[in-house]
Amino acid sequence: MIYDIRHITTYSYDSPVGSALCTLRLSPRDGRGQHVLDSGIEIAPLPVSRMARPDFFGNLVTTVRIEESHRELRVTSLASVDVRRESQPHADLTPSWEEVRREVANVQTLDARSPAHFIFPTKLVPLYDPATDYAALSFPPGRPVLAGAIDFMRRIRKDFRYDQEATLISTPLSEAFEARGGVCQDFAHIMIAGLRGLGLPATYVSGYIRTIPPEGKPRLEGADASHAWVNVWCGADAGWLGLDPTNALQVNDDFVEIAIGRDYADVAPLDGIILMSGKQTLKVSVDVKPVG
Repeated sequence: MIYDIRHITTYSYDSPVGSALCTLRLSPRDGRGQHVLDSGIEIAPLPVSRMARPDFFGNLVTTVRIEESHRELRVTSLASVDVRRESQPHADLTPSWEEVRREVANVQTLDARSPAHFIFPTKLVPLYDPATDYAALSFPPGRPVLAGAIDFMRRIRKDFRYDQEATLISTPLSEAFEARGGVCQDFAHIMIAGLRGLGLPATYVSGYIRTIPPEGKPRLEGADASHAWVNVWCGADAGWLGLDPTNALQVNDDFVEIAIGRDYADVAPLDGIILMSGKQTLKVSVDVKPVG
């Protein structure tokens, strides 16, 4: 499936911004079942400098400096991506989770895809005993790792409510877990914390998911949204496999991957420093349109 993607981020400010230094992670990744046909980022006002580079994990990071005074910053990411993923292996044919835990302890590489980078706690995903205990219910002795991870994913979907008002980007994982509510970022962090608590490597993934309007209803322009899910390492043979706890889905051709990291902080779509006083407001519009 080929998708045309348009992601518009608009910041409006109460007072003029004199200068801004921004880091953008909005360009789709190439590989892992998807091929970027075209990609670009438009910025207004125009930056005086711009540099793009891959980070350690292979995400394309664009850094821009704006020195023109402005009351609005508009960033438009445009991309065309061909997504053709292989089906995930049968869950019961993957190795036991204990075997995967032993295997990761003996990995011999520290390159970007090594599971060794994704077993340790981070600021946004600390080891949290309640999440570990919750995850452990899906991993009795000898259970195949993917079967356990799918069960864990489905339990999150069943036990947690999707509520955009329940959390903020800054809400600690523990609060979202205790409230049993949040958004895709919270559910991904909770799933990662539970897996890592059991010694299983897991990554945070940012991207998009294709949305299909109800039968008979038109597709609404700009109504799609950024999404987040989890990659779990299922051993050297199966590798990294994607699971979406928000929707209880195994990642397929409906997903477009933008960036991977240890938690949200590694993949934030836009961050940086601005010089201003007063408040700012954010508006985001996303279109993920299948074209062939």
